[in-house]
Order: sequence, then structure tokens, then C-alpha cells
Amino acid sequence: MKQLDRITADPAVMGGKACIRGQRITAGMLTGLVASGKSIPQILALYPYLEAEDITQALRYAAWRAEEIDLPLIAA
Repeated sequence: MKQLDRITADPAVMGGKACIRGQRITAGMLTGLVASGKSIPQILALYPYLEAEDITQALRYAAWRAEEIDLPLIAA
């Protein structure tokens, strides 16, 4: 998905969790920081190697994942 070109998943990095540009910063961690009240400028000060678009895409990824529907498998 072009909107999420900064989100990567590599089994060798953070166990395959969705990360930002292959770094050891997960989309979930950034989403959690925003949810706990941190502003984008505060997050960028904590992690100067990130960019505002990284945070935006982490939030888009979280919203996209929240829309997924998990259906239980029924044993045949």
C-alpha cells in the first residue's frame, strides 16, 4: 500500500512486527505514545531519527489494522 511505504515487516527485526523504515521502532509503540498524550513534536524530540510522516503512517497503519475482521476457524 503506497500510503504505508514507511511501514516494514521483517522477521529479523522486532520479531516481524510492523516497524518504521526497518528500524527497531514499532508502529504500535508510536501509536501508544500518541494515545498516551504525547504530541508529534515531543515524540520527534525523543526519537530524532524519526520524521513526522513516520508517526502519521504508524497511525494510518493502526487504523487500517483496527478495521480488519478476525474470524475464528471452525474445525470441520
